Amino acid sequence: MKLTRQGKVKDVYEVDAHALEFLFSDKISVFDKTIPSLIPNKGETLCRSSAFWFQVARSVGIKTHFKELIPPNRMRVEKVQVLEYSKINKKTTNYLIPLEIISRHYMAGSLWDRIRSKEIKPAKLGFKEGKEIKYGDKLPEPYIEVTTKLEKVDRLLTKKEALKISGVTNAEYDSIVNSVLKIDDKIAEEVEKRDLIHVDGKKEYAFDDQRELMIVDTFGTADEDRWWDWESHSKGQPVELSKESVRQYYRQLGYYDKLMEARKMGRAEPKIPALPEAKIKEVSNLYIDMFEHITGESFR
Repeated sequence: MKLTRQGKVKDVYEVDAHALEFLFSDKISVFDKTIPSLIPNKGETLCRSSAFWFQVARSVGIKTHFKELIPPNRMRVEKVQVLEYSKINKKTTNYLIPLEIISRHYMAGSLWDRIRSKEIKPAKLGFKEGKEIKYGDKLPEPYIEVTTKLEKVDRLLTKKEALKISGVTNAEYDSIVNSVLKIDDKIAEEVEKRDLIHVDGKKEYAFDDQRELMIVDTFGTADEDRWWDWESHSKGQPVELSKESVRQYYRQLGYYDKLMEARKMGRAEPKIPALPEAKIKEVSNLYIDMFEHITGESFR
């Protein structure tokens, strides 16, 4: 097999003209930066979680690129082209749609930051005028955002911009959103059995050689999605059960503010420091525990 791409946490190999193989590493990244620390068992948990959700998606009639799981941390998938914006139009087939679709169901993460800074008004999210918004509030309706996929740093897009760079029609865009919401309904239904709340997540899509939509890459894992403990949330204390805990570590360390300032000012970005051993062990245990809560399966 030929190595075709090394991502932040996943290596991609070309098996043949029609298939790729994903190798899920134990690397971890936040804020588009790869941390110089490995998290034992992380790759396996993400690979198996993703395979689980691909099969769930198929059960509700959603086409996927998933072919087979190769234990412990590899997955075979259908191959699609990765094309530059200039080579994509409304008739192109067999390509990765260069967008990430983010679906939000609760007030958290960067959405909370933008509400506090008044960058986004509560009414845009469906809240009634004058309502006091708190971290952890359930949104009146799912909030969909779209970012770039193939650029160095993810960039929020308007719908008009998303359609322009992706070659997607209005009807196809609506189909993507409907697919995201259908999968999220199934995710919420499934994890509720194990006292988890699905807070938000991101998904990616491609067109096959007949220009049929299919969900690709990975989703529903402790990396792509945010999860809370149901009991803690019901008491008004959302507990992060995802990679968000690592993001919070770097926020508390002061690294996040320095990184954002460097990006804003166009300066060289500071190197992200390694995680201490105690944090590595904590995060490894979290990924294993989350795999079991997300899928209902035993890790070993």
